[in-house]
Amino acid sequence: MDRLWAAGWRHFGRYFFRYSSQTDEQGTTQTITPLRIDLASCSFTKSQRRVLTKNTDLRHDIVPAALDDELRAMFQRHKQRFTHNVPEELETFLGPDPATGPCECRMVRVFEGDRLIAASFFDMGLTAASSVYGIFEPTESKRSLGIFTQLLEIQHCREAGLRWLYPGYATHEPSAYDYKKQFRGTEWLDWSTGEWSPMT
Repeated sequence: MDRLWAAGWRHFGRYFFRYSSQTDEQGTTQTITPLRIDLASCSFTKSQRRVLTKNTDLRHDIVPAALDDELRAMFQRHKQRFTHNVPEELETFLGPDPATGPCECRMVRVFEGDRLIAASFFDMGLTAASSVYGIFEPTESKRSLGIFTQLLEIQHCREAGLRWLYPGYATHEPSAYDYKKQFRGTEWLDWSTGEWSPMT
């Protein structure tokens, strides 16, 4: 998995893929840019530290990934935020049973009291991890829970002694994925050379 991620591959369930372009809602071609975070050089920005502070009233855990009806129902509410390339179900990203591979998959769960309000899923390799997908309750959007779970993944992977976290694809052009470019220590993969370079 470490070698595949370093070459720009990703997977949803047991389907592996990589692609260098996509079309947005207006029909404009966008250049796909694989990203990874150098965990040794990643420090949180002032804005990211504010997200952590804003959510100190919440509790979280990190457990082996497993799907249930509560997560599926949250996904159905979460996906209403999107109008383009909307998947049918959470299994589109994770497969029917993420615990069975192709590698170890863990999930962050975030609770307000006993109520689950966010979750994110990430794969573990030997020296790296790869974020798969994150969901949250749309009514809690003011908490920036997508950023919050990504920060929790970074902390967990750093504590586990990993070198890299692959947050997924973004685009060279401005897009809804620009938040992935805001983490210090982020590098991008040049498809033409196969080389990783610091994000400027």
